Amino acid sequence: MPPTTDSLLEPIGAVQRTQVGREATEPMREDIRLLGAILGDTVREQNGDETFGLIEQARVESFRVRRSEIDRSELARLFDGIDARHAIPVIRAFTHFALLANVAEDIHRERRRAVHEAAGEPPQNSTLAATYLKLDDADLDAKEVAEALDGALVAPVITAHPTETRRRTVFDTQHRITELMRMRLRGLTHTEDGRDIERELRRHILTLWQTALIRLSRLKISDEIETGLRYYPAAFLDVIPRVNAEVRAALQSRWPDADLLREPILRPGSWIGGDRDGNPNVTAEIVRMATGSAAFTAFTHYFTELTALEQELSMSVRLVHVSEELAALADACAEPARADEPYRRALRVVHARLTATARQILDRQPEHQLDLGMTAYETPAELSADLDAVDASLRANGSAVLADDRLARLREAVRVFGFHLSGLDMRQNSDMHEEVIAELLAWAGVHADYASLSEDERVELLAAELATRRPLIGPGAQLSELARKELDIVFAAARAVHVFGPAAVPNYIISMCQSVSDMLEAALLLKEAGLLDVSGENPYAPVGIVPLFETIDDLQRGSAIMQAALDLPLYRAIVAARGDSHEVMLGYSDSNKDGGYLAANWALYRAELDLVEMARAAGIRLRLFHGRGGTVGRGGGPSYDAILAQPPGAVNGSLRITEQGEVIGAKYAEPRLAHRNLETLLAATLEATLLDVEGLGDEAEPAYAVLDDLAARAQRAYAELVHDTPGFVDYFKASTPVSEIGALNIGSRPTSRKPTTSISDLRAIPWVLAWSQSRVMLPGWYGTGTAFEDYIGDGPDSDARLKVLQDLYRRWPFFATVLSNMAQVLAKSDLGLAARYSELVDDVELRHRVFDKIVDEHARTIRMHKLITGQDDLLADNPALARSVFNRFPYLEPLNHLQVELLRRYRSGDEDELVQRGILLTMSGLATALRNSG
Repeated sequence: MPPTTDSLLEPIGAVQRTQVGREATEPMREDIRLLGAILGDTVREQNGDETFGLIEQARVESFRVRRSEIDRSELARLFDGIDARHAIPVIRAFTHFALLANVAEDIHRERRRAVHEAAGEPPQNSTLAATYLKLDDADLDAKEVAEALDGALVAPVITAHPTETRRRTVFDTQHRITELMRMRLRGLTHTEDGRDIERELRRHILTLWQTALIRLSRLKISDEIETGLRYYPAAFLDVIPRVNAEVRAALQSRWPDADLLREPILRPGSWIGGDRDGNPNVTAEIVRMATGSAAFTAFTHYFTELTALEQELSMSVRLVHVSEELAALADACAEPARADEPYRRALRVVHARLTATARQILDRQPEHQLDLGMTAYETPAELSADLDAVDASLRANGSAVLADDRLARLREAVRVFGFHLSGLDMRQNSDMHEEVIAELLAWAGVHADYASLSEDERVELLAAELATRRPLIGPGAQLSELARKELDIVFAAARAVHVFGPAAVPNYIISMCQSVSDMLEAALLLKEAGLLDVSGENPYAPVGIVPLFETIDDLQRGSAIMQAALDLPLYRAIVAARGDSHEVMLGYSDSNKDGGYLAANWALYRAELDLVEMARAAGIRLRLFHGRGGTVGRGGGPSYDAILAQPPGAVNGSLRITEQGEVIGAKYAEPRLAHRNLETLLAATLEATLLDVEGLGDEAEPAYAVLDDLAARAQRAYAELVHDTPGFVDYFKASTPVSEIGALNIGSRPTSRKPTTSISDLRAIPWVLAWSQSRVMLPGWYGTGTAFEDYIGDGPDSDARLKVLQDLYRRWPFFATVLSNMAQVLAKSDLGLAARYSELVDDVELRHRVFDKIVDEHARTIRMHKLITGQDDLLADNPALARSVFNRFPYLEPLNHLQVELLRRYRSGDEDELVQRGILLTMSGLATALRNSG
């Protein structure tokens, strides 16, 4: 019998579950069956029975592999020598399933939350409702709350990422499918305009199938800027103002006299277009494009909302009273047709002044402008003042219900987005700063050979320069291409600050910051562009200098570097000009690549403890910026748990965190998802700030000593493989698609900071992405099993040592989170598939030398996890991921096998463009399916 279309993506071979578990997940399975059936029908109709049959055969065989009915090699043989033209639709089919499975899982989470709420159950952890109950129970002092939340900030910072390759059409179509599935969740069979929902699903899935998933040309930074900005109209412009208002109202109702959250707590940021560390494609023009496009997005939203408000607020002065301020605002619009409609006239004044502002500061103009020849707003505060006047008049005259709707959302939007939309961080590597500063100092005749100076001599020279107003160069300076480019970029940032306001470029981040001079070199560049002046009575420092500590060694020395900088009177003046507040960024990715999973996590924790103590002693407010990637190997994992696992005092009301790649889509692609994930960040930040969440009390130091020991053991085990095993780099390059990540059209940034074969110079994203594609997931666990096993030992005190670890797992959120995140990675790894990738290594002796170590450590790590946690199931504490692994992982199997097959051909010299495209598609499909792969 031919395969039926409704079986194409239907899970088969269920694992043993309780009846309750099956009943709870059956609606999700039904959604997967529906979407799979439609996809199957679409494939058969569009590509014929032969293609459909191959896909169906691959599906069936994949599930037979999971049930251990056949060996993996039998499935692999299905693709031996497959024509690339036939491979592409197979890859696309399983990639589309992953995308549709994401939709089904997201809908299921909404379903489960609704079930919990309908049953009257207490709100779940990571929701603001649950956080408010905890705060109520804690009986907190209003003054302490006000101090803790002074200057509070939660900032998800959007970054570019090579695994987020979906085109906007795919993005939008997925959103429409989500909305249709949400209607089905409410029991509807037709849309509001009478369309059959299932037919609409078929239409959109057909659109997906007929749309190329990825671009054929290499992404440009302009593409990445557009990709990052699309989350604003999709979700952020609506959700962020709403969440800010909700949190402020909830906290102010609890502590009405504390004047909490005077500024919006939730304010997004971006790196796309400002992060030039190792990316030569970032230029002054790109900085202007990034900041200008962001502002354009904000103004477009404001014009749309003002146009709608003019229609809605049609009240006549013959029927309502208005305030004097509102009447004065309206009088600036002398339109006879609206003589008795003061709110409409007032809003047209606002609209017209904002139009003048847009024409003054934007490079391209949005729609819905209104030119009445009025003066522009100088600042967003002026715009807010006019909108506040409209609000106050409505409230004073019995129309609060109108003020609380669209106008309230617009007022909140202006408060958080201003004219700039989101802050663009600038970032560059310290080596580049040194080279440019050396050239500027030589040109100015200050010092001919800056590079030859000792650290103390550099600091003395730089501090002296920063204390003067004298620029180093003038317009006619003859500089190298590098120095001119760097200066032009910083001048472009200065223009953005001048045009859009200080929030447009809030920070200058120094990658691989290893000394005080590294910080002062960046400061001197800012001074040269007019973004720093502490030489007089009115210090000016709109852009924060942010050291990024990345390696294990730099993390350990970070607080000492900061203290040495603050000991300089001039640098202390810079910090004072910024309200005695200082941000420090912590690099999860490079620290992991440098020292391995456990050593990096503990180095970060220790660094935070040291930085918190340093800031307390220095009397400054510290804000930590966490450079987390989507995957656990780059600091990923559930955000709520990760924030609560921070050491005491590390959050302190403020949190900045990078959001990257396919994880952005998973979290923020549409309003409900965005609301839930932003709520999680806020809930965890409030709890970590206002409650004692570490739980160690007086026993902290002994626990820290245990982790010191474990981290050292783990780092040695990791280094023995990654840094000390002969041929490891060759093995890595041959057994993963890391080389193809750079060779194919994935992302705008090179995979290495500079041409090299060194692991240390390889960027963290391709390092982690390559291991996740080959299903080894090495950065998320390697070395930890050996550390635990060696620590416990087999001597007379082994039982006692095991009990120590078991006790820490029960009591300490940090340790529990480390083990939980590691378990998630181990559950997503598959060394059977990894063995297939190892066969790409031609040197058999090298293959066994490296892969055998990986296999042994993998087994050891799982064994130690079970011993410490007492859990036989790696995902016992994460049923949602367990469901995901069960439902979708067999569908990844064909993608991995096809990737290996196509990699083998590509490396053997097959120049077929379809082979290259197939590799890229498998990368995208696996990243989509794993959801936090890079």
